[in-house]
Amino acid sequence: MSSPKQALTHPASSADAAPGDQPGAAGRGRGTPAPGGDSWRSRLYRWDMKASPYVFIAPFFIVFGAFSLVPLLYTAWYSLHNVQLADLDGQTWAGLKNYENLLSSEFFWNALGNTLTIGVISTVPQLLIAIGMAHLLNYKLRGSTVWRVVMLTPYATSVAAATLVFVLLYSWDGGMINWLLDFVGIDPVNWRESDWGSQFAVSSIVIWRWTGYNALIYLAAMQAIPADLYESAAIDGANRWQQFIHVTVPQLRPTILFTVVVSTIGATQLFGEPLLFGGVSGSKGGSEHQYQTLGLYMYDQGWIIGNLGKASAIAWSMFLILLIVAVIQLLISRRLRKSQ
Repeated sequence: MSSPKQALTHPASSADAAPGDQPGAAGRGRGTPAPGGDSWRSRLYRWDMKASPYVFIAPFFIVFGAFSLVPLLYTAWYSLHNVQLADLDGQTWAGLKNYENLLSSEFFWNALGNTLTIGVISTVPQLLIAIGMAHLLNYKLRGSTVWRVVMLTPYATSVAAATLVFVLLYSWDGGMINWLLDFVGIDPVNWRESDWGSQFAVSSIVIWRWTGYNALIYLAAMQAIPADLYESAAIDGANRWQQFIHVTVPQLRPTILFTVVVSTIGATQLFGEPLLFGGVSGSKGGSEHQYQTLGLYMYDQGWIIGNLGKASAIAWSMFLILLIVAVIQLLISRRLRKSQ
């Protein structure tokens, strides 16, 4: 039996010692990792938190750079050279000569005018009809889901199929449109050869394809309008038409601006509908270039004539027009936000 003095002079065994009294535990709190034990994990965690977002969005930028940015810059380089499709290696420096030729070309101004005209004829009725359809669907109707699917069907239809159907409808001999005109006592119209007739025919294809798509956008915006606004208007004695004018339309201003800009961009790039509508002379926009758009003019110069330098200058002119439209949209949207 050991004496109390011996117990004081001999330290406790390691088995009886407290965890905090173990060798090497001095200076560390309970649960603290050993020095260098988890450092690589902490570094990996910090790297993961910082780098993961960039890794997730990297595929978009890679695809965008390969198929959009590089071709855009390469087109800008071509627009400053004389380049022929048959001799790509024989390019020579031209500076701004291709752009000067465009500004002095009557075909360019004709294509620009046709693009603006078809854009107005197709955009204004399209958006007005889309707002009306969305307003009707905003109320509880039987089979509303079916009607929404039906409205989206033209958008899902290919450009080729839709245009070929309209070619048959606007046919000079035996077309349904001319048959209806003759039925009401109006002389038939040669839709492909007339100036306004051909532009109206091409615009009707665009209207048919995109009205339902815009209607669904308006419908989604209408369903986000607070019901309190309509209840307040109803208490003040406003009928449905007055509610639509004074409540729905003001609340849809940002959405209307968005659809106008998107439709303008689509009209500037209009290509498939007039190309297929014209048949053999589709790339020329008709025998007299009466519905040749900027897209058709670029295609005609680049792939039919083979002047890639001039075609690239047309492409960059279209790009500059779209930049101007984007700046106008930005200014108007800022003013709308300030007014609200």
